[in-house]
Amino acid sequence: MTDSRSNVLEREEHFADTATSNPDQSVGYQSWNEDNLCVDSYHEEIHYYTSRWDALCPYVDVTPEMLAMAKKPFIVYAIPPESAYGVPINDKYGMVNVAAEGFWTEPRRERKFKELEKLCRSLTVTESVVPGSSLTFDDVYEMGGVHFENYYIHTDEVEGFIDYIKNLDVLIIRAFAENGDLVLTDLSVLLPERSQVYGSFCQWNPEYKRFSPGIFACLLASKWAAKNGYRHYNLGPVDDYGYKALFVNEFEPIFAVAVTDPDHPLALDTTSPLHTDFSPSVWNKIYRNP
Repeated sequence: MTDSRSNVLEREEHFADTATSNPDQSVGYQSWNEDNLCVDSYHEEIHYYTSRWDALCPYVDVTPEMLAMAKKPFIVYAIPPESAYGVPINDKYGMVNVAAEGFWTEPRRERKFKELEKLCRSLTVTESVVPGSSLTFDDVYEMGGVHFENYYIHTDEVEGFIDYIKNLDVLIIRAFAENGDLVLTDLSVLLPERSQVYGSFCQWNPEYKRFSPGIFACLLASKWAAKNGYRHYNLGPVDDYGYKALFVNEFEPIFAVAVTDPDHPLALDTTSPLHTDFSPSVWNKIYRNP
């Protein structure tokens, strides 16, 4: 059974008073209010909304109150696989199972890793684990600001990331050239309850493109995960990122919720995320197994 638009509207009416009287909500690692929950997103010129945790955070919980409060159309990606909410979309998480038998000794992968380490042998690498609560907006923007601007990551999503990691530790990996230049900064969220390191972003210096710094960062994070007892390094959605194939040896479904009026321009455009990520039959389907 699929939730109809009328079901969603009933929930919105049911929780309207709650949202008004108690604007501060929380679930899991997330907190929000009516003013900061939604982030403006665009498909071509069509305006819709995603959550403040969309760009940089690994698993986003939802509640009926959140869905009622959100502006529409509203899409929430990366709902936890064990959640009662969301449906699988047409993409998946690329997982690096660093503990899998044969991962490090598979001939092609082993050869590529050795070539990469030889290429980058002149770089100095630092690794540090810090409490997420110790990082300010300026700290995170200093590490990833160029990346955020290049990939249209909204400052509200950076704020959402800071909210998300307030009770988590993060891994920061940096690599420096012999002249002291910063070649790359890679930041991952540590999820010990999932035995997972989640790669949130990597910013690298284009002057050092010859070192394949993004791929080198993936190798460094994978090795750190293995050395520190984590089973998985999560490379995020697979989509069209071909370089991830060197690392990924498992996949995890990505679950999401799309709440929309079926007559909205986003729903009528067959090239929009509502069609490329979902099928119309699951729009407004809130619960995974009603």
